[in-house]
Amino acid sequence: MYTFSNRLKIGSFILMVVGALGIGIGFFTAPGTVAEAKAMVAGHGDGHGESHAEEEYKENENAAVGMGAEIEHGNATEVQNGEHDASHDEHLLHQLQNKPWAALYVAALFFFLIALGVLAFYAINRAAQAGWTPLLFRVMEGITAYLVPGGIIVFVILLLSVLHMNHLFVWMDADVVAEDHILQNKSGYLNPTFFLIRAAFFLGGWIAYREYSRKLSLQQDESDDNSNFKLNFRISAGFLVFYLISESIMSWDWIMSVDPHWFSTLFGWYVFASMIVSGITVIAMVSIYLKSRGYLPDVNDSHIHDLAKYMFGFSIFWTYLWFSQFMLIWYANIPEEVTYYVARIADYNLPFFGMVAMNFLFPVLLLMNSDYKRINWFVILTGIVILAGHYMDFFNMIMPATVGDQWFIGIPEIGAILFFAGFFIFWVFRALTSAPLQPKRNPFIEESRHFHY
Repeated sequence: MYTFSNRLKIGSFILMVVGALGIGIGFFTAPGTVAEAKAMVAGHGDGHGESHAEEEYKENENAAVGMGAEIEHGNATEVQNGEHDASHDEHLLHQLQNKPWAALYVAALFFFLIALGVLAFYAINRAAQAGWTPLLFRVMEGITAYLVPGGIIVFVILLLSVLHMNHLFVWMDADVVAEDHILQNKSGYLNPTFFLIRAAFFLGGWIAYREYSRKLSLQQDESDDNSNFKLNFRISAGFLVFYLISESIMSWDWIMSVDPHWFSTLFGWYVFASMIVSGITVIAMVSIYLKSRGYLPDVNDSHIHDLAKYMFGFSIFWTYLWFSQFMLIWYANIPEEVTYYVARIADYNLPFFGMVAMNFLFPVLLLMNSDYKRINWFVILTGIVILAGHYMDFFNMIMPATVGDQWFIGIPEIGAILFFAGFFIFWVFRALTSAPLQPKRNPFIEESRHFHY
C-alpha cells in the first residue's frame, strides 16, 4: 500500500498556498475602472505599448484632421470617434479584468484535461484488453481521481461566467449578441442554460464511468471469476463512443467558443491530442516516481519505454493536427478563418511558435532514440518540456480572445499554475493511498509483470 510521504504532502501545500496568494494578487490588482485600466496599460511596461485598436483609432483620427473636412462632417466624425473611443475603453477594461480570470481558467482547464486524457488512455487499454498496462491501471485510477474536484472547479468558473462575473465568453453578453448577426444565428446552441446543461452532462458521464470502472477494478481483486473484468471491458468500449462525442463538443464549448466567430472542424481532435499526450506524460512521471520509491517493483524499463513511445507518437500526432489546421486556414486566407492565426502571430509570436518547438521539436529530438526512452531521468526531463509546451498550447487557445494583446506571464498566471499543480499532486497521491498499487486478479497481470520489449 502506498504511503503519502510528509515531504510530498508539505510540498503540495506550499505550492497551493503560494499559488493562492498569486491568484489573489492578480484579482486584487485588476482594474476596476477605465481610468485604472488606462494607467495599467501606460505603466505596465511589458513591451506591448498601446493596443492595436488604439493605434488604429489614432491613425484614423489624425487622417480625419488632416483632410480638412466640413464642419458638419467633422462634428459627426467627432461623435462617431467619441463612441468608438468609449467602446474601445470598455473593451480594454474587460481585457484587463479578464487577466486573472483567464489565468485561473487556463490552469484549471489544463490540469483537468490531463486527468481527462488519462481517462481516455485508461478506457482504451481496458477496451483493447492490453496485456502490458495492468500494472499501471492503479496509477491511472489515481490520476483520474482528480476529475471530481477538477471538474467542479471548471464548472464553477463556467457558472460564474454565465453569471457575468467575468467576460471570458463574449457570446454571454446580451448587448454584444444584440448587435451581432452571427452570434444571433448561433444562439440556439450558444446560450447560457444549454451551455451549463451540456457541461454538467459531460462531467457527470466522465466521472460516472471513472467511479464505476474503479469499483469494478477493486472488486476484481476479491472475485473468484473474471465477471468484473469482462463487465469493465464492455462499459469501457461503450464509454469510448460517449467520450469521443462529448470531448469534441466540450472543446467547442469550453475553448473554441471564446472565439465565437471562428471554428475549425479539426479542433476536437486537436484538443484531444494535446490532452492525451499530457496525460500519458503524467502517467510516466508518476510511475517513475513511485518506482523510485519502491512501490512499483514489477514495473520495468519496458513499461516506461512504451509510455515514452506514446509520448513520442502523440507528439507527432499533435503536430500533424496543428499543421493541418494552420496550413489549410492560412493558405485559404478566408478572412473569418485566418483572423484566428493573425491575432496569435501578431500579438503572441513567442508563445505561439515557442509551444510548437516545445511540443514537437523537443519530444522528437529527445525521444527519437529508443535507448533514451528507458532512461528515467531523461523521460522526466522530456515530460517537463511537454507539459510546459501544452500549457502554452491552452494559453494560446484562451488568452488572445479574452485579454487580447494585454497578455504577459505574470503573478496571476504563475500563481494559478502553482496552485493547481499543488492541488493536483495532493489529490492524486492521496487517491493512490486508498488501494494496493498492483492489481491481484487481473487476467493479464502475469503478462504485464513479464512484459519485455
